[in-house]
Amino acid sequence: MTARTPRSEVAPLGPAPATGGPAQAAAVRVIVVDDHALVREGTVQLLGQAADIEVVGQAGSGEEGLDVLDRTRPDVALVDVNLPGMSGLELARAAAASAPDVRVLIVSAYDDYAYVTEALDIGVGGYLLKQASGRELVDAIRAVARGVFVLDRDVSLRLARRTRADPSTAGSLTPRESDVLALLARGRSNRSIAGDLGLGTRTVEGHVSSVLAKLGVASRTEAVAYALNHHLVDARTDDDTGRPG
Repeated sequence: MTARTPRSEVAPLGPAPATGGPAQAAAVRVIVVDDHALVREGTVQLLGQAADIEVVGQAGSGEEGLDVLDRTRPDVALVDVNLPGMSGLELARAAAASAPDVRVLIVSAYDDYAYVTEALDIGVGGYLLKQASGRELVDAIRAVARGVFVLDRDVSLRLARRTRADPSTAGSLTPRESDVLALLARGRSNRSIAGDLGLGTRTVEGHVSSVLAKLGVASRTEAVAYALNHHLVDARTDDDTGRPG
C-alpha cells in the first residue's frame, strides 16, 4: 500500500508504548460521545487496542455526555457534532466553561464551514472527520492530550479557501505577533495566551487584532487556517510550556 500523508495536521506518533517499565506514562483517559451505538462501540473497541489509551466512559447524547464528562474528568472527550438534544458544539462550549482542562476532539462527518469555525472559536482541541483512519484517530487523541491542536487536512484546506490574505503580508508580523499566532493555532484563549507570554489580556487582544489586520482575515479561525496552510506555525509540536492548552 502506498504511504500517504496523514489527513490530520499531526505527525504519526508511532505505536503505543510497551507496558511496564519505570518511565511508562499514565494512560490518556478518554470518553466517547456519539449517538450511533455501532460507531460508539466500534470506537471503544478500536481505542481498547492502544495500551496508552483508556476509555473511561461513553454516552449517546449531549446531555449524557456532559454528565459523563463531569463525573469522569477525562483527558480527552471525543464528541460528534450531530447529537440529539444538546449538540456536540453545545457540549464543547459547556465543557470549556465547566471543565477547561478537558480537551474536546470533535469527530464529525461534517466539514461545513459554520460547524468548523464555531468549534474553533469555542477552543476545541481538534476537529477530525469520520473518514479518518483508526490510526489517525489514535494519533490525534495522543496529540490533543499533549496540548497539540489537530485539524483534519481537508477541513484545513476548506478553511484556507475562505482566507483572503497575500502570503507576503505574513512577513510583517512582529516576533510577538508570531508568538500569539502560534498559540492561537493551538486553540488558546486570550487569557491563556496572556498567561503563557506574561502579558496583559488587553495587550493580547491588541496583538490578535493586529495579526488579523496584517493577514487580511476577519476572524481568529481564518487566521489559524491561514497560518496552518502557509506553514507560519507548526501544529505538530508541543508548545513551550509542555502543558495541555
